[in-house]
Amino acid sequence: MIKSVICDLLGIEKPIFQGGMAWIADARLAAAVSNAGGLGLISSINFGTEAVRAEIRKARTLTDKPFGVNIMLAAPNAAEIADLVVEEGVKIVTTGAGSPAPYMEKWLAAGIKVIPVVASVAYALKMQELGATAVVAEGAESGGHVGDTHTMALVPQVIDAVDIPVLAAGGIFDGRGAAAMFLMGACGVQVGTRFLVADECLVHDTYKERLIKASDVGTMVTGKTLGDAVRSLKTPFAKKFAKLEADPNVSDDEVRKFGTGSMRKAVFDGDLAGGSFLAGEVAGLITRRESAADIVNDIIGGAERLLASAPGLLK
Repeated sequence: MIKSVICDLLGIEKPIFQGGMAWIADARLAAAVSNAGGLGLISSINFGTEAVRAEIRKARTLTDKPFGVNIMLAAPNAAEIADLVVEEGVKIVTTGAGSPAPYMEKWLAAGIKVIPVVASVAYALKMQELGATAVVAEGAESGGHVGDTHTMALVPQVIDAVDIPVLAAGGIFDGRGAAAMFLMGACGVQVGTRFLVADECLVHDTYKERLIKASDVGTMVTGKTLGDAVRSLKTPFAKKFAKLEADPNVSDDEVRKFGTGSMRKAVFDGDLAGGSFLAGEVAGLITRRESAADIVNDIIGGAERLLASAPGLLK
């Protein structure tokens, strides 16, 4: 059985996080992942601060295992959520889309373990300096907001640079990807895209069907010229966004306006023309719907089997 430092630090059984996907990662999904031995995460991006409070409290009725809250620091209510996790006694916080520096003192004083998602060595070093418990090094293969460096190159560089535990994210679908990251020195993995087809995931059926039908070239990155690169499925919306972004006659503000509300339209309405179906490059590996527990067990169990057989490769 794989048992890493992150398991001991957080009190979890298996070194796998479920991504804190905006508008998607709710109490039901987080609790299912936590009950399976991983770390479930609730997104702070949904229908407001009090809705996050309600999801935290709901999760406690669904699991007695550790779970956390993912805070998107660029969100308008980030400061409110920062206080909320302290008020609600949340013990694990992951962060993205900004620096947690303004909130670290209060979080650490409250005994919260802070684990930022990073896309560069420099940012990982900064998070270590701020007192982060660990970092998630996320490569450009991932869905949603992405950096420039890909997972295979990013993860070992971050591991070499910092003294705190490093989890790997981006392009990890099954035991093969997880085993590779463990061999690189990662203490765990974070997975988002595969959990989109979990039975406990709330996304629209159209979202799940498009993921199952996706090919190896089924995703694209838009928004890079706007300083906000995002990977999503190739849909009519994504293609139109890319066309508008490349048109010199269309202002950046017009492009951003076109994208406003697109995530919600994908998640709740399955709107292919107006919705942004965020997904990583591993979407091409998805073939079916399955439970969150089956996903956790397949990834960690698969990694264990591969790692156990690795000595047989040496002659």
